[in-house]
Amino acid sequence: MRRLMSATILMIGLVLSQSAFGDLPEPKGKNENPNIVAARKSIDSKDFKAAVGHLTKAVQEEPKNADAHSMLGYSYRKLGTFDKSMEHYQTALKIDSSHRYAHEYLGELYLDMNQPDNADKQLVALKKACPFFGKCEEYEDLKKAIDTFKAKKK
Repeated sequence: MRRLMSATILMIGLVLSQSAFGDLPEPKGKNENPNIVAARKSIDSKDFKAAVGHLTKAVQEEPKNADAHSMLGYSYRKLGTFDKSMEHYQTALKIDSSHRYAHEYLGELYLDMNQPDNADKQLVALKKACPFFGKCEEYEDLKKAIDTFKAKKK
């Protein structure tokens, strides 16, 4: 019982310490790809074109980096290049099928493309991917976006 409580407290601490960097994945550590570091700065300043440049290099250097693909999809989506955005979200999910940011952002892309049923599917996938009974920031963010989208359609 004591181990279970310790594990639960540790998991809660990990969740509470999630990135303050907005909605983007937390940096992996001191040895993070410099192109990803530069892309984060570009995204922070809403320079998505520069972010695409940095992230394109990052995924060439690290083709199996799901975070880089998800961030590249995000940047393309913000530029309105939905086909490239879709491609990179799907690549991120092929690398890591439970990548929460990729599911959230793919759901938002589906809303941008007026496909709320597909966004709902990403919400279901997030419910499975979230560690605490389907509750996590990515799930809550996508649910709010879907609810807002549907309210505007009424």
